[in-house]
Amino acid sequence: MRITNDKEKFILYVQTSDDPERQYSPHVLAQTAKAMDVKALIYYMGQGLRILKPGKAEEIKAGNFPTLKEMIDKTLAEGIEIFVCEASKRMLGWETADLIPGLKIVGAATLNDLVLEADATMWF
Repeated sequence: MRITNDKEKFILYVQTSDDPERQYSPHVLAQTAKAMDVKALIYYMGQGLRILKPGKAEEIKAGNFPTLKEMIDKTLAEGIEIFVCEASKRMLGWETADLIPGLKIVGAATLNDLVLEADATMWF
């Protein structure tokens, strides 16, 4: 699976935690990369999926930042793809789970492909 062309650099941000204090970094950094003309992707896995259920991200607000839901909406509006691990959904016992609209459910192999292709990865 090729996510980008051979010349395009990209950064992969992986969110593994449902800790509210760790939620903003991938979105701030991905939006910043986009502003720098660097492709960015976000991949949610493990416990990180818990904040993607409707209503959860609206409850998370840090300092003078907008709510996490507003940050996710801005990330998506800027054309930054957000992937969600299907295997993590099953691990959480979510056979059919409603998640925030606009996210892409992908297989676990996608993360391996992304890491192998990325010019840099950051994990949260």
